[in-house]
Amino acid sequence: MVAELHELRFLGIPPDRNRSDGPVRQSVGMAFDQDIADRLRELLGRERGLTEKKMFGGLAFLINGNMAISASGQGGVLVRVDPAETARLVQRAHVARFAMRGREMDGWLRVTPEGVRTKRQLESWAARGVTFARSLPAKR
Repeated sequence: MVAELHELRFLGIPPDRNRSDGPVRQSVGMAFDQDIADRLRELLGRERGLTEKKMFGGLAFLINGNMAISASGQGGVLVRVDPAETARLVQRAHVARFAMRGREMDGWLRVTPEGVRTKRQLESWAARGVTFARSLPAKR
């Protein structure tokens, strides 16, 4: 239990002092960048079939139920692209494959905040994500 308390303190989670059976685990994650979310809303607001959903620790923008781009909880964006383009796109500055549970996935890219600072940069990634999402069958 001492190790668990140290881990929770390291993560910035205070132990629950009202419980006798030890600390309560809480999900830890940075809130997504509200500015990027607002900028994405502005860019994508007129897209047909657009919905927003909290996922992957961020705020995702889906087209017909398929994720196109997300304001990431780690800063920057997570973009869904054609898997065949992954190797070429990760050569760009500020871009890396997205990893889930330690496994890198083709077709999913993380773009750091430096890679989406300007409207043109964000617009380019959003358009790429929307194009790929529209190429997939709609989810109901």
